[in-house]
Amino acid sequence: MEGSTYFCFRMKRIFTLITILISISLIGIIVIQYSWLKNVVDIRKEQVRFKVQEVEYEVVENLVDEKMRLLPAIPQDALPKGATKELLKMLEPQTLAERFTVEEIQKTIGNSFEVNGLKGAQFQFAVISNSNNSGFDLESPEFRKYFEIGNVDTANYAIHSWPLVNLTGDEAVSLLPDETLILITYGMQDFVLQSVGWVILVDLLFTLIIITAFYLTVRTILTQKKLSEMKTDFINNMTHELRTPLATIAIAVDTLKNEKIIGNREQLLSIGEIIKVENARMNTQVEQILQAAQLDINQVLKDKETLRVHEVLGKLGDKFALQVAEKNAQISYALLAEKDEVMGHPVHFVNMISNLFDNALKYSKEEVDPLIKVSTQNEKGKIVLTVEDNGIGMSKETIERIFDKFFRAHTGNVHNVKGFGLGLNYTRKMVEAHDGSISVESEPGKGSKFTIRIPFIDHAVSSMNKSEPSP
Repeated sequence: MEGSTYFCFRMKRIFTLITILISISLIGIIVIQYSWLKNVVDIRKEQVRFKVQEVEYEVVENLVDEKMRLLPAIPQDALPKGATKELLKMLEPQTLAERFTVEEIQKTIGNSFEVNGLKGAQFQFAVISNSNNSGFDLESPEFRKYFEIGNVDTANYAIHSWPLVNLTGDEAVSLLPDETLILITYGMQDFVLQSVGWVILVDLLFTLIIITAFYLTVRTILTQKKLSEMKTDFINNMTHELRTPLATIAIAVDTLKNEKIIGNREQLLSIGEIIKVENARMNTQVEQILQAAQLDINQVLKDKETLRVHEVLGKLGDKFALQVAEKNAQISYALLAEKDEVMGHPVHFVNMISNLFDNALKYSKEEVDPLIKVSTQNEKGKIVLTVEDNGIGMSKETIERIFDKFFRAHTGNVHNVKGFGLGLNYTRKMVEAHDGSISVESEPGKGSKFTIRIPFIDHAVSSMNKSEPSP
């Protein structure tokens, strides 16, 4: 007993330690994953920033080249000396606004973004002539909207101005229109996140897998812990319950050796009755265990026959008469069901109701005489059987586990109530095997009420079905 208790205590500590270690590991993994993702995003931001700069340089070069191609191809030695500037002024090279449309320049910039791996990046642009004070010569549709924002968010928004000149020393080049390209990039934060979206999704997927594995592990550990506690409690209960009748029988046998007892017929009969009762009690306990171990639902379903619930209740009243008398208890009946015939197993059906009677007596109050109210009624094709007591009642936590295997509702001392925690679990299985349902209502100190609903045999419907002509 002490060894099993120590083992249970040790297992609790191990389970707790494992749970704590797994929790710490999970938190550590999540922190590392977050740090890694943040670094990935930051690196990608820097990459995008440099790429944007490369795009800007490339676009400026392309536009300057286009401006150079607008100059007339006149050899310098073909022009009269002293007349170069005047002649070129007469030629008046075109501006970008005069030479290109918004769509053409937008396409040029977009192609540069795509070539540099920034496809989908959002931008707006404008070309302004420094000699023209009237405003922008060329601008994209939403340029002014984003231009007015200003440099608010450097991580998500940037605005740059680039002069479109390339002084080579050539007098002709110096006559090119003095123009400036204004390029605005925005929504870069979203672009960065989209570009590393698959990395984030994979990371989140693996994190989710780890969390799921953690949850399943902890749940398994808690389940094993619960089963271990139930097993330990069951072994302790079984040891106690079997030891008590054996000890009583041993004492009775030793008493029979007393010469004074041998000559006293009444005392012999009394001791014999004690041995008989304790032996029957032990047999009942062993039978409970065997029933739980060998329960075959299919066999129950196969061996059903017509039973009358009211007759079963009458036999159970006789069966519990001795226990009722010992506890000074009372059983009241309100059998109102007009239809009480059911299809049930002749043994298991009786046992499942017997467990409710036994439970009501077992968990009675010491200071109050037990009162058990048994009632039946018909309800929507079913017979409703209720067994209500005025016992100690149950908490909500106990109600949730009352039908679990090996679980017992304790009253303070773990062994103050006889049994193995198999009765109500067996009852629920038998009720379900009879196509029924069982529920319980209870409050601490106010008793408990068990309700069983099982379909009754409706002879009227059966007769109607038999009388219908076959097709």
